[in-house]
Amino acid sequence: MAHVNIIGTGNMGQAIASVATKGGNTVELFSRADAQTPLTGDVVVLALPYPALADVIAERSEQLVGKTIVDITNPVNFETFDSLTVPADSSATAELTKALPNSSVVKAFNTNFAGTLASGINGERPTTVLIAGDDADAKDRVSQIVTDAGLSAIDAGAESRARELESIGFLQITLAAAEKIQWTGGFNVVA
Repeated sequence: MAHVNIIGTGNMGQAIASVATKGGNTVELFSRADAQTPLTGDVVVLALPYPALADVIAERSEQLVGKTIVDITNPVNFETFDSLTVPADSSATAELTKALPNSSVVKAFNTNFAGTLASGINGERPTTVLIAGDDADAKDRVSQIVTDAGLSAIDAGAESRARELESIGFLQITLAAAEKIQWTGGFNVVA
């Protein structure tokens, strides 16, 4: 079992904590204000908006060395909802990897809404969590957390696929914000 630290106590942080707990993992939730509390987990989930990651890196980069870092962010321009805020040839995950070269960064949970993570069901099927990254062991660790909770985990490929995952997350968010889909639904992969 894993020891999971989650930075972010909002809907997504709570939902991911529920997933990890269902699978029998040890979970600790941290708010952004808990910057002085050390991270002791082997997996650290960054359940924060993309702009907040710079502060986390500045405050905790030494504590993140050697850990599996899970980036759930979708770097959406929330003022206009018309674009992602990272360069077209990059991703939030790639930017995070540059900032944390001694950590294993994976993209996961960004194509899910909190409701489908907490319930474990999307429609009539188990919720699908897509995972991308360059470290196979780190992806396996995150996949195990997901599948131990009864959800479906699919390896979406290398870290370079994070850009496409962020585009899927962006599309899903904009559809929900425009009330074309429910915040309790989402995409699922049938494999």
